[in-house]
Amino acid sequence: MLQLDFAFDDQLTIRTAEARGSVARDAVVDAALAGNAPVYVGVSGGKDSQALAYRVQAHLDDIGHVGPRALIHSDLGRVEWRDSLPVCERLAGRLGWELIVVRRTAGDMMDRWLSRWAANVERYASLSCVRLIMPWSSAAQRFCTSELKSQIIARAIRARHPAGPVVSAVGIRREESAARARMPVAKRDERLTRARGIGLTWNALIHWQRVEVLDYIRARGDVLHEAYRIYGSSRVSCAFCVLASLADLRAAARCVDNMAILREIVGLEVRSTFSFQGKRWLGDLAPDLLDAPMRAALAEAKERAALRQAAEARIPSHLLYAAGWPTCMPTAEETRLLVDVRKQVAEAAGIEAGYLDATAIQARYAALLDERRLAARR
Repeated sequence: MLQLDFAFDDQLTIRTAEARGSVARDAVVDAALAGNAPVYVGVSGGKDSQALAYRVQAHLDDIGHVGPRALIHSDLGRVEWRDSLPVCERLAGRLGWELIVVRRTAGDMMDRWLSRWAANVERYASLSCVRLIMPWSSAAQRFCTSELKSQIIARAIRARHPAGPVVSAVGIRREESAARARMPVAKRDERLTRARGIGLTWNALIHWQRVEVLDYIRARGDVLHEAYRIYGSSRVSCAFCVLASLADLRAAARCVDNMAILREIVGLEVRSTFSFQGKRWLGDLAPDLLDAPMRAALAEAKERAALRQAAEARIPSHLLYAAGWPTCMPTAEETRLLVDVRKQVAEAAGIEAGYLDATAIQARYAALLDERRLAARR
């Protein structure tokens, strides 16, 4: 069995192959591929993973790789563009590769936001947090990517290959962001690594420019996802992504297939009083797509959001929790303030909340501080 246990560093990374149209090379990945390690290409339906699949196949053929190969797609459910899975299926057919489709067993992306909101309401009701927490993922908390893509894909790959090296090719490019510009060609992936085999993430097209991606897909005789071709989106992810630009949100709103999920997301904006993106309400994107009662409910939700935010702005920062724990006991005056704020937030958000009197709040803080001390001793 091929053993790959050496570290990644500048001496091991091959940097001479980053010419236009080439795959980015790394010594650890090269050794794994020479040993015919299984290769999985993550595909979303977007242009980068589309080009990646074609280019990785060509590279594997060139080096004589005869190990297992497959595409793997994590289906995010009703937040997906309808064309995403068909693009992946067509790509698998053209390559002659198996397409593995994985899904979160506890529900799709929208279910995750809904369950997060329910859990956050319960946390607020039990004074396990001081401020009400939004339902959405964000740039700081990208559980949408980790829980619904990376973890699920890694679990499926590990189950298929309990031993030996395995390579997961990903369509990340340096051009996309400053953070991605700092990413290596390859790295050991702990999510894929098992007791008897290393897992490797390989950013095979990390040095490619957008024009190279588009030219390569065109040269292979394939067509792009409808999000690009018909609606003018710059990227393919969720139809409505918490990180999407305004232009991409508008592109998604022009597709009739996305109307049901748009209205469901707006419904959660209304229920939670939290806008989908910072200060941007998805319901404002295309108000003509909402019926009159929902437009009225959205307007009211914005007013309730302003009341909630004004109330929570009164909380001194030292009363907020750190890593889920209070850091001090509130004074009698601060406790009265918390009572007032909690009542206002509960009314504004339309939720039930406990700990609405001074005695209960003091007891809760005391209990949590005791738990924190006990936890620190363990």
